[in-house]
Amino acid sequence: MELLQISDTHNRHQCLTNLPEADVIVHCGDFTDLGTEQEVLDFLNWFIELPYKYKIFVTGNHDLCLWDAEGIEDLPNNVYFLQNKECEIEGVKFFGLAYNHSEKLIPENIDVLVSHEPPMMILDESSGAHWGNLPLRQQVFAVQPRFHLFGHAHDAYGMEKHNGIVFSNGAILDDQYNIQQKGKRIRIP
Repeated sequence: MELLQISDTHNRHQCLTNLPEADVIVHCGDFTDLGTEQEVLDFLNWFIELPYKYKIFVTGNHDLCLWDAEGIEDLPNNVYFLQNKECEIEGVKFFGLAYNHSEKLIPENIDVLVSHEPPMMILDESSGAHWGNLPLRQQVFAVQPRFHLFGHAHDAYGMEKHNGIVFSNGAILDDQYNIQQKGKRIRIP
């Protein structure tokens, strides 16, 4: 299975053209800038129309109007809003941790954890500060997913492996909100 990870598009999603092919696209939050319903609807209309078989997204700190949402009505069956929920796609178990919720909600036996925040000290440095979450880091190492996908720290785009876990920051924009990446392709064996 091929994943395409994107994050932190901040209303610039329409500028993302010729995205790489994949089976699943995963957006790790901050698809809006001010968190308004109109911004969310604009993003959803774009996201739903993307030519990927499956689509997954979680909220980020900018996506305010969805922070407490338990679901979104009328999403197509292949679009997953993982707000402290899990789904299974072709045998791969995904769990999405909603922004500003407890990392203790992360279940065991998942393959891919999707969050907005990075774990502390792993691909979390941007503008000279570490934006990671220490309790999240501790829980990720305790639960041991195969992959942890996130964003939030715009200038920390990249991939690292620690203790058998692949960590990936898929932030598309840099700190000046310029598009720097076209997404990160990840192969799930």
